[in-house]
Amino acid sequence: MVENGNQPDVIIVGTGPGGASVAKKLAEAGQSVVMLEWGDDAPLTGQLSQMVKIAGIPGKGALMHADMSLLMRGITVGGSSAINFATAMAPPLAMFQKYGIDLTQDLAAMSQALPINTLPDHLIGPLAKRISLGASSLGHDWQKLQKFVHIDKCRSSCHRCSYGCPFDAKWTAREFVDDSLHSNAVLITKAKVSRVLHRGGRVIGVEYHQAGSVHTLLADKVILAAGGVGSPRILQNSCLEQSGLAALGLDQTDFGQAGKGYFVDPVIAVMGTVDDLNCSSEQAAGQEIPMAAGMHLSDEGITLSDLTLPKPLYLAFATQVGRLDRLMAHEKTLSIMVKVKDDLGGNIGPKWLNKSLTDMDRQRLATGTELARSILKQAGATKIFNSHHFAAHPGGGVKIGELVDENLETRVKGLFVCDASVIPESWGLPPSYTLLCLGHRLGRYLSGN
Repeated sequence: MVENGNQPDVIIVGTGPGGASVAKKLAEAGQSVVMLEWGDDAPLTGQLSQMVKIAGIPGKGALMHADMSLLMRGITVGGSSAINFATAMAPPLAMFQKYGIDLTQDLAAMSQALPINTLPDHLIGPLAKRISLGASSLGHDWQKLQKFVHIDKCRSSCHRCSYGCPFDAKWTAREFVDDSLHSNAVLITKAKVSRVLHRGGRVIGVEYHQAGSVHTLLADKVILAAGGVGSPRILQNSCLEQSGLAALGLDQTDFGQAGKGYFVDPVIAVMGTVDDLNCSSEQAAGQEIPMAAGMHLSDEGITLSDLTLPKPLYLAFATQVGRLDRLMAHEKTLSIMVKVKDDLGGNIGPKWLNKSLTDMDRQRLATGTELARSILKQAGATKIFNSHHFAAHPGGGVKIGELVDENLETRVKGLFVCDASVIPESWGLPPSYTLLCLGHRLGRYLSGN
């Protein structure tokens, strides 16, 4: 099916932070915008079952690397912002300046548009407070982290950040999607984009699948914001030499380099038990907002924070490493996240992911793990163990300076990419704030203001 009536100005593929922020900017500037989203827009319920549907279906939200490290991504309106920990770490301005990208104005705009706060003490749980005391007593610069949270809606004794906040306390990109819809943008859900169509060196639209049918939507501008895995795969599939569509006169542009040399920001959870935890009547143990506080060692490429997990996720981690003796200890388990900046490498394939840890990656994880263990011991924890490493944030597969320019445009005119794929170097940070700024900047560029 070819849909060419009322052709929009812009098609945006994906509704995570990058896609939603550029959609909002363009729609408010009066451009006609169509957003295509693979997932649905069902209200977030805070239930494990919905989180599994969003991020736990093998081959869709849950992806396994060749080394058996798990990567989970949110396939829903709002993308992974619906299920992330809402940590707001500002973009590294100096890094982007090297590539001709000044995000100063966009950071200022986003800081005013978003609910960015540290958590007040009454919203920080006893496990996170105990970890903070341990870290501070060792002299670490353990500070509250900035969060995308509407403080007035947030609740203590709540663990639903990673399930999808049912109280609208956690900011997600759905808020910008809603703003876009109020400015007459159109959202099409359950629409999986398979390829970009281009002719004569210019983009002409996309092909997507919905309800068992194949559709073609035409536009002069297309923005891929399908995520660190999704966008490289769409570009790979747009190498029309192998697609069978070359006979239609469409270009055979080679995007075969997409997905090569990416990062995943590997994470290990380090956990230990305390038997003397004091909980107030307002705060239940084991039900806390994760990543309330932590520290970022930029020179070492290591980030540590508290990481209180919902019980089902904790049970999965403990079982995975054979610590069946710890299954009943969730409510008194201190958990620290160790996240590192990994070397670029590996390949994103059409049906697989292949990225192994380098020796330097392993050294960073080992250093971070030892730091975490020392903090847990100082906090009085015993029976300390580690999870297997898993992948936090895939990106870098469509790098600025290689496959896109400083305006995030590919060599196919009118085709842009705006998600973690474009980050040009090893990362190691929560990417949402950066992607919101990149989306705002791209929106300014395309709207001329």
